[in-house]
Order: sequence, then structure tokens, then C-alpha cells
Amino acid sequence: MAPPQGNKETGRGIGRRAMLGGLASLGALGALGAAGCSRVPTDSTVEGGDLLEKLRDQGSVRIGIASEPPFGYVDKEGQATGEAPEIAKVVFKRLGVDQVKAVPVEFGALIPGLKAGAFDIVSAGMYINPTRCAQVLFADPDYIMLDSFIVRKGNPHGIKTYADIKKKNLKLASGKAYAEIDYAKDAGIDNVLILPDQVAGLEAVAQGRVHAFAGTNVTVQGVVSKSAKCEATPAFQPTMGGKPAYGAGGFAFRTSEKNFRDEFNKEILRLKENNYKELLEIVRPFGFSMREMTDKTAKELC
Repeated sequence: MAPPQGNKETGRGIGRRAMLGGLASLGALGALGAAGCSRVPTDSTVEGGDLLEKLRDQGSVRIGIASEPPFGYVDKEGQATGEAPEIAKVVFKRLGVDQVKAVPVEFGALIPGLKAGAFDIVSAGMYINPTRCAQVLFADPDYIMLDSFIVRKGNPHGIKTYADIKKKNLKLASGKAYAEIDYAKDAGIDNVLILPDQVAGLEAVAQGRVHAFAGTNVTVQGVVSKSAKCEATPAFQPTMGGKPAYGAGGFAFRTSEKNFRDEFNKEILRLKENNYKELLEIVRPFGFSMREMTDKTAKELC
């Protein structure tokens, strides 16, 4: 899933592939925060925080995922996997926390769920941007992503960028709260059909309801791999306001848990050593390559 842009992380329930082990709805998150407010950490509880020590003592951590391949999802065996959960498993083992438990929710529920204490960390490939940085702490990004479109085989309309969609007055779709919605609007495309995810996007293009579906390159490449009717356009760099819009994603923490974030971040940086060798070993099975590696920092993106 293309991790969403802007401030759209509110007001939505569980996605259609987010039921296993998840919360009943975003309303359940609100109830959790209200009913258990005395037990849920707040942004001002402790300077630096001590959550990591508590997680070490209990031997387990709860990670919030959005049930969207290839970033994070529950596989056929009921196990959490994907780019972010697999990184989390390696990092937490090195931090002394052996068991990783996934809590799948819709992407829009991740930040509210984190703040309400429904899980301890967001592990969903979430794009790092200033709006989110005002709400949570981020580790440095573990990937950077270009965009791509799902189009009919042969790309009959010659679509390469959002400008092509606008110029040719074509119909575009994207996923619920995807960053690509904002990229499209920046290009002057006002009527973007909002669909649940890339699978629904593939169906919409195949059926001719839209001319293209916008998503991250890795997401689009994965969903079209078995399609007889659709293909992916070459990856391209989206822009906002005439400047490159960097889709770099990472792990998110409550603002009260700076110590936790800092220790986690040290391990992310270790995975990037030796030309990203260890990090690539973890994420290659999910379609990531050297092209998606980045040395950008959370501070730069915030």
C-alpha cells in the first residue's frame, strides 16, 4: 500500500484484509483510549520514556500493521510478514525482545491506534512527512519509493506521469488515503476515484472503469505480476509544488518514547552498513532492491 500523505489518519475501520488479530473498528481504538486512559502512555508522561525496558521484561512487542503487501500483512499461515514486520523481527531480537505480535488495522487507524496504546510501534512502511512528524516520532527511513501506474496491457494511452493523466483527461484511481491522491491533485487532477487498495485498483483498470491506478512502484509491480489484462508503467519520481516528493517510509513511535525510538534507530542504521547488505537480505523477498535503499534521515523528511 502506498503509505498515505497528509493528515488523513482518522475516521476509518478495519480494511478487508485486516481482520485477523485486528481491532473491530477505529471506534474500538477510541474506546480503548477512553476506557484505559490511566494505563495508556501519553505524550507527556515520561521524558524519553521507558517502554523498551518494559518490552524486554515481558519478552514481546505489539506492532501495528496495515495488512497491505508488500509493506506488512498476515500470510496464509496467520503470521505477520512483509517488509516492515520482517525488519521489526530482526531489530527486536537484537534489542532483547523475542516475540513480535501483529495488530492489523486499516492504515488510517495506525497513528490513532499507536497514540491510544493499541500497539507499541507502527510497522507498516509509513511515509515520513511533516504532518505525521507533529504526531509521532520516526526512525530513519528503511526505504524510499517511486510511483507507478496500473494500466491496461500495452499502455494504450501512453501514460507515464500524472501530467499525462491531466493532459489527456483520463480517469485515475488510487487507494484510500494514498499519498498518490495528493500528487494527482497537485497535477490538477480533481476527480480521483478512491478505492480500498491496489487489488481493487487492478480490477477497476481491467474492467475499464478507470484508465489508471496510482500507487508505489513495488506495490503496483506486485499486483500486476499475475494479471493477463494489466501491466505497470515504468517507475517515476512524483512531485509536489514542482519539487520531488520523496516517499520514504519508516517505523513510528509515540512522542513520549524517544529512548525507544533512538535504540531502534541504532539497529536500523546497523542494517544499512556495508552498502545495505543486511537490510537488502531482509526486504528483497518483498520486491525491494538497491533502488529503494536510502540514506535520508527522519529529520530531513520531517
